[in-house]
Amino acid sequence: MKPLFNTLPLIFPLLLAACSQAELRATGDLGVVIEREQGSVQIVNTSKPAMLSRIEGLGDLSHASVVFSRDQHYAYVFGRDGGLSKIDLLQDKIANRIIQAGNSIGGAISQDGKVIAVSNYTPGGVKLFDADTLEQLAEIPAVYGEDNQLSKVVGLVDAPGRRFVCSLFEGNQIWLIDAKNPRQPQVQKFQDIGKQPYDALLTPDGHFYAAGLFGEKGLALLDLWQPEQGVKHILQDYGKDDAQTPVYKMPHLEGWTVAGNWLLVPAIGRHEVLVVDTRDWSLVRRIPVAGQPVFVMSRPDGRQVWVNFAFPDNQTVQVIDVKDFKVVKTLQPGKAVLHMEFSPRGEAVWLAVRDEDRVMVYDTETLAETARLPAQKPSGIFFSNRANQLGL
Repeated sequence: MKPLFNTLPLIFPLLLAACSQAELRATGDLGVVIEREQGSVQIVNTSKPAMLSRIEGLGDLSHASVVFSRDQHYAYVFGRDGGLSKIDLLQDKIANRIIQAGNSIGGAISQDGKVIAVSNYTPGGVKLFDADTLEQLAEIPAVYGEDNQLSKVVGLVDAPGRRFVCSLFEGNQIWLIDAKNPRQPQVQKFQDIGKQPYDALLTPDGHFYAAGLFGEKGLALLDLWQPEQGVKHILQDYGKDDAQTPVYKMPHLEGWTVAGNWLLVPAIGRHEVLVVDTRDWSLVRRIPVAGQPVFVMSRPDGRQVWVNFAFPDNQTVQVIDVKDFKVVKTLQPGKAVLHMEFSPRGEAVWLAVRDEDRVMVYDTETLAETARLPAQKPSGIFFSNRANQLGL
């Protein structure tokens, strides 16, 4: 048996190597904050609010969005310049990056986490990629009309059954894409669904896809359990006799705004949040709010809805109590609140305050500020629990 001191030269380097490794992280604690003008993202800890690292070199992030791998190890960042970046959240680095188009506005990841779909403005269409390698698997041009024009693609979400759903802005269509064989996707096209669909949401159970319409009143609704029934219009009578007002920023439907049996959506160009009964898709209430709503986002338990606004009211955030559909709090976090993100179980909400170069955290019970983090012109905030949610 060798004396202990003879083994120390062998053990000591191993101890040093172990001590030099990065601190272990729980992936469920992680999130990313988009720093739009710097082309960078912050990796943040969401349980104990703090910045962990900054990843640079991500191109144009002026309309960036993010999805996460099933294991929450990777964040996929979709840039406006067509960049698709795979970020390693545990090693603070870019694992892979490609430029897949000229102008892109978002993407989705399949239910099984194996396929990334990207929606493009230029050229109009959807591309599918292998989530591991970012190898392109298929391209689906958004062709419409007799002249085979290309449409901008908006409102792309994942749906159960390794499917994706999207809308064609100029093409006035909704497409249901079956990607079970991602190299040969099958597309079911629903035409004449309404003028200029601009964004969409998927209900949390994956049952309904609702596309907002910019060119006419109402929303276009597709039942994904019974797509053979086609698309129907809802809320067509809302505001039909009201005077048209300028739209300062297109509202977003991508936040989960379903709270119990209620769907809460921003009204285009108006100072209202609309409450829709999802049992019959009727309009049951119009909630007056401080400005033109952009994001109307539901706390995970559905009890609260938080609303931010377009310019000139974008310094304001309002909280709606779903119990009686009333605004219970008006906050003034700072200039240009661009996005909000709830913690996984809803005890906190993070706000991106672009023109104040900070992120602010609020307790959703007391509605008091609990933390603030410096950030360079922050916009989107995305937490890794999105990996376990449909339609985000």
